[in-house]
Amino acid sequence: MSDTKVYLLDGGSLVIDGFHVFWNRGPGGEVRFPCYGVLVDHPEGKFLYDTGFDKEHVEKVLPFEKPLQTDAQTVPGALKLAGFRPEDVTHVINSHYHFDHCGGNKYLTSAKTLCHKTELEACRSPEPFEQLGYSDRAFDIADDIYTPNYELLEGQVEIAKGICLIETPGHTAGHYSMLVELKGRRPMLFTGDACYTRQNMDTDCISSFHLDPVASLNSMHQLRTLAEEHDAELFYSHDAESYEEYLKAPGYYE
Repeated sequence: MSDTKVYLLDGGSLVIDGFHVFWNRGPGGEVRFPCYGVLVDHPEGKFLYDTGFDKEHVEKVLPFEKPLQTDAQTVPGALKLAGFRPEDVTHVINSHYHFDHCGGNKYLTSAKTLCHKTELEACRSPEPFEQLGYSDRAFDIADDIYTPNYELLEGQVEIAKGICLIETPGHTAGHYSMLVELKGRRPMLFTGDACYTRQNMDTDCISSFHLDPVASLNSMHQLRTLAEEHDAELFYSHDAESYEEYLKAPGYYE
């Protein structure tokens, strides 16, 4: 845990309807939300959790999500801002393989990819209603992961001292959230898409892009319990209001 730093890498933003953010509750209308990656600079390696979206792919396949992304918000640009290069990243962890969480994997060809076994299976054979979510397959070439080395995981896994992946299925079949312990502050619990926003958590309202709504709600409750047990601060995946308060790279948490 000593000498560990956590950088939040701004990846731009997308738009979805409010009824998707707050399932069957709304209010409706366009909601612009952030996408970001989490770089954990750790004595055992440099671990990148989620890599955002690929703007070219979104403009081609999902233009209605109105992507905004500068060169500085791509994975190479965001890493440069934090003082790193893509080849410095030793491990890529995707919370899941929806297009807005894996779009930058293609830049990280020197890294080992850590992924949930069930999630890799799901993205290769999605349910019909999941097709758009899993539409960016640039990381998955000829039935092999884009990054040349990968490891399939299951269950709760400590991938390095103080970095724990927590199974939170429902949004997708093999979704992982991440808990990071630091020396000088409260632990950081990254929800991934198991919980989009603080309002989702506070109102027990899941988001609509899910495989299993009951499992989604259970996973959100699990995250709340974990945060209480570890006195952890929750960092939400797509919460524009909370994101304004987060420290972004080149700043870092330690």
